[in-house]
Amino acid sequence: MHKVMGLDVGTKRIGIALSDFLLLTAQPYETIQREPEKNTIKKIQIICKENSVKKIVIGLPKNMNGTIGNQAQDCIEFSNMLKKELPDIEFTFEDERLSSKQAEGILALQGKKYTKNKGLVDLKSACIILQQYLDRKK
Repeated sequence: MHKVMGLDVGTKRIGIALSDFLLLTAQPYETIQREPEKNTIKKIQIICKENSVKKIVIGLPKNMNGTIGNQAQDCIEFSNMLKKELPDIEFTFEDERLSSKQAEGILALQGKKYTKNKGLVDLKSACIILQQYLDRKK
């Protein structure tokens, strides 16, 4: 049995979500700082090992017209670094256009003050990315 990890990769933080073992639901795990990247990658390695992760789904923030912009290119480069350090894990991208806006809307409905804690948005975005992937695979 294994889990799937969802990542919302930003320039400052990375939101991390994990699936359950049945691969039905995405659960928030934590938000980590992106720098220094060596430490960030090590932290992701540890989380993968401790939680039997066999696949990582990385949100790809495409432009609204579907093209790859600077932020999406940064995610691709980060995933390439991760792949080198986690050769036994499968990687895939999930289109995440507007996931942060969706996350902000959900947090607002829940009455959570996300404007002073952007990590909450990253965490919720990671859940949205992973849940979108899991729902498509059912």
